[in-house]
Amino acid sequence: MNTQNMPAPDGATPAHPIPVEADLAKADVGLIDFAKKAGKNIFSVIPDATRTQSYLKGPAKIHYVCDPDMVTELLAGVGRRFPKAEFTHNVIGPVVGNGMILSEGEKWRAQRHRYAPLFAARNLPVLTRHFAQTGDELADFFARAAGEVDVSDAAQEATLTNISRVMFSGNEAVSKQDVRQGMRRFTDYISYMSLFDLMGLPKWVPRLKWLRSKKAIRDLRQLTHDVIANRRAQRHAEAVDFLDLLIEALETDKEDVETTVDNLLTFVAAGYETSANTIAWGLYLLAMHREVQTDLRAEVMEACGDGPIGFHDLPKMPKLHAHVRETLRMYPAGALFARDATDEVTIKDVTFKKGDVIMFPVYALHRNELLWDNAALYQHDRFLDRKYPRGQYIPFGDGPRICIGAQYAETEIMVLLASALRRASFELTDHPVAPPNLTFTMRPDGPLMLRAVPVDQAAVE
Repeated sequence: MNTQNMPAPDGATPAHPIPVEADLAKADVGLIDFAKKAGKNIFSVIPDATRTQSYLKGPAKIHYVCDPDMVTELLAGVGRRFPKAEFTHNVIGPVVGNGMILSEGEKWRAQRHRYAPLFAARNLPVLTRHFAQTGDELADFFARAAGEVDVSDAAQEATLTNISRVMFSGNEAVSKQDVRQGMRRFTDYISYMSLFDLMGLPKWVPRLKWLRSKKAIRDLRQLTHDVIANRRAQRHAEAVDFLDLLIEALETDKEDVETTVDNLLTFVAAGYETSANTIAWGLYLLAMHREVQTDLRAEVMEACGDGPIGFHDLPKMPKLHAHVRETLRMYPAGALFARDATDEVTIKDVTFKKGDVIMFPVYALHRNELLWDNAALYQHDRFLDRKYPRGQYIPFGDGPRICIGAQYAETEIMVLLASALRRASFELTDHPVAPPNLTFTMRPDGPLMLRAVPVDQAAVE
């Protein structure tokens, strides 16, 4: 339901418009229906009661946890070594192989140690220069459009461009268009969840998506091999992008190339559509709250004017950062993740047995009425000079497996949003906004149409 465009009595503007929400399950969902429905939209099987309760027992061995203390204990305490759920391996394993997102135990610890420096703050200024260039191009697109645009599609194109620049650059034999098409096919692959995956059928049982996507995935992996080989043959004296940093780790630690390909594709899977969706939802929320948009634009202009946006400018924009965090609260890209219990543990009188599947419905946790005031409403200053208890806000997860690229993602999102706000103003249109859809990531279930107006023209109007 497109509630943000519903008129108030007598045609007045609603004082507190409710942004579009996901359609969660209002009735109990059995195990078979769970598997059938979840492949199309996981929100259709997440109980709506997860927004009003701290814990729910689902069908069979499934548990839903929305209590911050339990979340923390399961991710950072006694459950810190629980592995990723088996269905997650089934869905994306054929693509990312032994990459860090799926590896466990010592193999995971070695990879985490190897790649953590790549995402360290000291490397972000180099990457921010690429983000700023893409941000200027995105801003130019919005300013020239001067009308209705699908901000979801535009944001995806921008984050694809960033990935081309920082992860797949330096190979003249591969066009940017080939890279982008390959990555779009790759994302479509991991966004389709097979009924067999969700039911946990053996891996030797063929999946239809394997037959459809085998060539696309093989081609992208070969492209990745080619890009790495080309850059290794023509190294820069100093690192100029993420690919240089990745190869530096490869040659220092003597990691096999196949695992490096796995991880490069892992970083693509984790960082492309997630950032794009956050940017799109962030612009949508600002279109709903024009006074906040005006305030943030002023903050951006004061911080960096018309010049290039650098990493050192970001701390000067606390209101924009608070907006990004509130966007991630309302529309977390990783809206659900799961762990398989490998031991029996009891937390707050709830017993998780070996073999149980523990679901962390981040979307519902972030909108839980027991935890958040006006949970369904956007409040731009909710994160301004305020912290919340651990386990209550987890857009990047928590514990030892917290997203390694969290600061990378926030930096990219802030730079692209700041760039867009300098050049364009955004307004709602008459197009209904589709509710969020959740497969591998959470995305709008259709175009997200806004009206973009050049800032100079918006000022006159």
